[in-house]
Amino acid sequence: MVKTAIVTGSSSGFGELISIELAKSGFQVIATMRNLNKKGHLLKLAASENVTDKITVFQLDVTTQLSIEKFKEYVLSLGSVDLLVNNAGYAQGGFSEELTVDEYRKQLETNFFGVIAVTQAVLPAMRNQRSGKIINMSSISGRLGFPGLSAYVASKHALEGYSESIRLELKPFGIDVVLIEPGSYKTNIWQSIESISLSHESPYDLMKDSILEILTAGQDSYGNPHDVAKLAARIASAESTPTLRYPLGKGVKNMIQLKNFLPWKTLERILLKKLKL
Repeated sequence: MVKTAIVTGSSSGFGELISIELAKSGFQVIATMRNLNKKGHLLKLAASENVTDKITVFQLDVTTQLSIEKFKEYVLSLGSVDLLVNNAGYAQGGFSEELTVDEYRKQLETNFFGVIAVTQAVLPAMRNQRSGKIINMSSISGRLGFPGLSAYVASKHALEGYSESIRLELKPFGIDVVLIEPGSYKTNIWQSIESISLSHESPYDLMKDSILEILTAGQDSYGNPHDVAKLAARIASAESTPTLRYPLGKGVKNMIQLKNFLPWKTLERILLKKLKL
């Protein structure tokens, strides 16, 4: 029996690649995106991999109630859903003092509340069939703070706590919840820092320069996003029960271990030294 997967944010980045990998693994993929005008590259990739017949593109804005309601109706028409990959999101760059509260709200609306809305739409089908997997695309930023990304970090920390909680709630129904926590990969996510617009004579100007210097110096070691997509496909296809967290990327596991075992004061000193602050 062909399994059905839903992937949000499929027009680019991890979502696009995950959709292709899942289709190659035999899933019938519902690739959702906010703007259907951006479906061209996904469909081109699908054609090159001979999986066009396994991908259906569906319009979904995870922040709009009307779009969510239409999505719910569509999910009901599917009958069963075996996998949900909550990938839709973006990174809001900016220093906290200079970001508006509305910019924080917008970030949480997509990266956190959007995940909740989509998950709630899919859960009845999974619960009725007493099986399913939910993969929430988190980040190393869900485990460790970083200057210039406080809105994004907050959204991913919220996602981590939410995922822990619903994993416990949904286990009795045969539904597994998983977090994938990538570090730095060659996607457009880090452009959020490069595009930070500082106020006139901003006190954070030097800090922005230090952050950009570190990111620029490390670009050659950024991971291949295909590795993240292949991991998602392996988790989706595995018969065994997945663990909660899958951190991956250069230095990610080391950073998590440092945070778990070092006093914050020591970790803070290391991070500030690296940033030359």
